[in-house]
Amino acid sequence: MKCARMLRFLQQVALMELEEEEDHLFANYYLKRRAQRFGRNRRYWVKPWISRRGQLGQYDTLMRELREEDPDAFTNYMRLPIDLYDEVLARITPRITKQDTWWRKALDPGLKFACTMRHLASGDSYSSIKWDFRVPSNTMSMFVPEVCQAIIDEYAAEVIACPTTPAEWKEIANEFLGRWNFPHVCGALDGKHVACKCPPNTGSTYYNYEGFFSIVLMALVDADYKFIWLDVGPDGAASDAQIYNECELKEVLQNKTIGFPDPEPLPGDDRNMPYFFVADNAFQLRTDMMKPFPFRNMTVEERILNYRLSRARRVVENAFGIMSQRFQILLSTMQHSPDNVRIIVQACVCLHNLMRIRYPNMNINQVDREDVENETIIPGEWRLGRNMLLDVVNVQGANRATVQGKRQRQYLKHYLNSAAGSVPWQMRMINPRRE
Repeated sequence: MKCARMLRFLQQVALMELEEEEDHLFANYYLKRRAQRFGRNRRYWVKPWISRRGQLGQYDTLMRELREEDPDAFTNYMRLPIDLYDEVLARITPRITKQDTWWRKALDPGLKFACTMRHLASGDSYSSIKWDFRVPSNTMSMFVPEVCQAIIDEYAAEVIACPTTPAEWKEIANEFLGRWNFPHVCGALDGKHVACKCPPNTGSTYYNYEGFFSIVLMALVDADYKFIWLDVGPDGAASDAQIYNECELKEVLQNKTIGFPDPEPLPGDDRNMPYFFVADNAFQLRTDMMKPFPFRNMTVEERILNYRLSRARRVVENAFGIMSQRFQILLSTMQHSPDNVRIIVQACVCLHNLMRIRYPNMNINQVDREDVENETIIPGEWRLGRNMLLDVVNVQGANRATVQGKRQRQYLKHYLNSAAGSVPWQMRMINPRRE
């Protein structure tokens, strides 16, 4: 018995010595690797070509030349006119200014804003822009979301204002009637995919039917291509109907807390009709949501309603197109996390609305136009660009219409084909004799 106990004791001592030796070897390996990573002397504290930023970087050279010699080129380069560029920079500077330390001087807020605007305007990666502005890409990855968030915090409440009173909704409806000849429209609703890289550990959550990863921008647009409500960030696998059914807009619309006007007669008519949004076939047909007739076996009257409704609904597609052509990062596959993608998209919407408010007639050729005499629709310049990655959200599953919605659409069809609601060119534009 004593021999057996002694043998077990010696085995335990041997195991303990072996474990200590293995721990010692592991500790030496860890310290060696740590010394290799962090202990070696750095070749540069700041690389020489970065330290010459003030002499050779585009912020202090090219941008200054464009500002003084060619303001139009400056606008094209930064996507904002000089006056508006300076205003935005002045307003966000307190939000993005950092304190200097004894280690190094903080980056100029103007340099941060210029790098951010160039990133939004061109869609180039941080690794590409760093050569122009001589700012390391890892530094840009930290301050670009901060600058975009500062733009949102400073301007979102001012330029993205969803109406809350009947008078405000009526103002939008009157603008739709005056510009697009469709009554009682309080906004055009649609969703678009914004391509992004696959987020880690998400599987196919962000994988859409077009075959790329994306988030969805759901937006409500007024008659002047301005966004008045948006929901940014649902995963790309969701459909328009799914996103709309879960968003706050539908909730307040059904609860009647959105401030919609009471039903009123259409112009030249004596029957009350509710106010509504216009959308495509991805949405459910309801009294507060009008969409076109199915495209099979349509009568002439149904084609006229579809044409008239599409004139009003097209503003949301044009708004997406104008914004994406101005900020072409929306046309690239964004190499950001989903949270940063949402921040960047919201910043682009704020700047788009700001441009529409301050410069409503700038780049007017980018939107779709109608040539009534030749019975054609002239596509906007945004449709001719690289717009494949800003795609329409697919319809998934059944989307049944309500009985009241069908009746309301039928009444609108008769109204738009009557003397009270028709326009002189509608028959020429659908041109049933071509078939």
